[in-house]
Amino acid sequence: MPAINILAISGSLRPNSSNNAVIHAAAALVHGEVNFVIYEGLGNLPHFNDSKDPPAEVLELRNMLGSADGVLISSPEYAFGVPGVLKNALDWTVSSGEFVNKPVALITAATGGNNAHASLLLTFTALSAQLPPGHQLLISFVRAKLNESGEVKDPATVQAIKSVMDALITTIKSNRENDEVA
Repeated sequence: MPAINILAISGSLRPNSSNNAVIHAAAALVHGEVNFVIYEGLGNLPHFNDSKDPPAEVLELRNMLGSADGVLISSPEYAFGVPGVLKNALDWTVSSGEFVNKPVALITAATGGNNAHASLLLTFTALSAQLPPGHQLLISFVRAKLNESGEVKDPATVQAIKSVMDALITTIKSNRENDEVA
């Protein structure tokens, strides 16, 4: 079986953000059968405008999403909502369909996070993504779960991230098996 390709997207542009720490923790928890790629272009995407001729940055994102077997999103909550840069990226995929039936894992890591998490779940419903309950995690008070170096070290949080990644990988494998049978 070919390697599993997972594209990870942090909803924060800050290099030392808690959500980048979550993405890196997730990357450390996956096995050798997984190619784990972190998308670095979120801040370079132009504002969504439903262009019939999207810019190169948008095409790159769409291609990366299209070639991924699954997607991990880790998002903060800003002003009780989804960060604008992440929502912008998702908006660019509405008409092109990269998320349709795509297995997605959603981690919201914030002080609270309930509102952003709920909003992202609605957005992924609109995108027709495959996001079962085991693919979702809300990490409230995330900064208390990081060590002095900014790494996720809280054992319960690490285990919860591992569970989400295991669920995502299991779904991807199941989808592959179903595709082979079909």
